[in-house]
Amino acid sequence: MEHEQDYELVAQQVSGLNETVAALQKRVAEVERVNGRLEVAALTTARALEEISKHWHAVYEAMRRAEEEEEEEEEEEPSTVPLPWKQDGSA
Repeated sequence: MEHEQDYELVAQQVSGLNETVAALQKRVAEVERVNGRLEVAALTTARALEEISKHWHAVYEAMRRAEEEEEEEEEEEPSTVPLPWKQDGSA
């Protein structure tokens, strides 16, 4: 009789462990699904950030070219200092 109680106690504990393991497996499966969605979101975010980076790189490159063109135009402009022989308007 005492052995039967021991077996029953062990069977109950094993049954409890089975429920615990099943619950843990269910939670692990959910975590894996969430992790998969997070990985997809991370890739989407990385691609979006790459596109933004390319855009700003193009903007800064265009600004740099515009500044260079302005500097070149300033270098090409004739001097605005009046020439001494043309001050009175006679040639």
